[in-house]
Amino acid sequence: MAKIYVAGHRGMVGGAILRQLTARKAAGEDIALLTRTHAELDLTSQAAVRDFMQAEQPDVVILAAAKVGGIHANNIYPADFIYENLMIECNVIHQAFAAGVTRLLQLGSSCIYPREAAQPMREDALLTGTLEPTNEPYAIAKIAGIKLCESYNRQHGVDYRSVMPTNLYGPGDNFHPQNSHVMPALIRRFHEAVAQGAEDVVIWGSGKPRREFLHVDDMAEASLFVLDLPRATYEANTEPMLNHINVGTGSDISIGELAQMVAKVTGFAGQIVQDTSKPDGTLRKLMDVDRLARMGWRSRIALEDGLRETYGWFLANQDDLRL
Repeated sequence: MAKIYVAGHRGMVGGAILRQLTARKAAGEDIALLTRTHAELDLTSQAAVRDFMQAEQPDVVILAAAKVGGIHANNIYPADFIYENLMIECNVIHQAFAAGVTRLLQLGSSCIYPREAAQPMREDALLTGTLEPTNEPYAIAKIAGIKLCESYNRQHGVDYRSVMPTNLYGPGDNFHPQNSHVMPALIRRFHEAVAQGAEDVVIWGSGKPRREFLHVDDMAEASLFVLDLPRATYEANTEPMLNHINVGTGSDISIGELAQMVAKVTGFAGQIVQDTSKPDGTLRKLMDVDRLARMGWRSRIALEDGLRETYGWFLANQDDLRL
């Protein structure tokens, strides 16, 4: 029996991965699932993570835990973002190795790529230019996570892999008015406008930046697909010092177009106003997903379908959300 530890199982991505692993177990796969809440295990504590890994001795670690947020949160709390994410990665990856874990998958972010990276962004764009200032601390931490995995592979012969998702959305997302990402922020804003009978909705920036959105269930499926790949297949499609894999849809949409789609799904019929005094962030972020496609995986959930499902989840759970 393989014991799999999912770090960050209460987050959006970790929760989706845990759901899929739970379904596998129910279908008869011989696995044991291991989780801990933040109250039970502080991943920023080296001693706590060491004791946990030594006691539990997992066979596989999936590192989906991270401190995440949108432009506003990254601007207000840069020290928190770089410190907490570096500590989580260093502790989990090193203590997993110290406990004899040979298989690990860590999840990063598309913000690792330079602000002016050629579009769509290929894996080899990493470290070729200046990062987007609004999320540089978070990006630096995520780049460090990739390099930690690569370094332990090179020095110790373990099999630690990294996947870099594009912008994610779906059930379990954060709908906080200031600290959320663009998709849940728009869903909440348009929902409240409909509830209040507002005539207009204000969105940040010009509406021109383009973004790619991947449903979290697709991300969970892709993560387990990469984790399950034979080592020879994974290594044949990556490089020792460039072994991360992009995960996305390969297509994007402008923020203005996204706002129109959210308005349609939520039933808002008023005017959409752009606040150009607010930052746009990177003008385009589209992932090149050819590497993963060559290995046999592509996304399957269409954006409007996923958006409708996410809005349905929001409606069903809004009383329990910290809004």
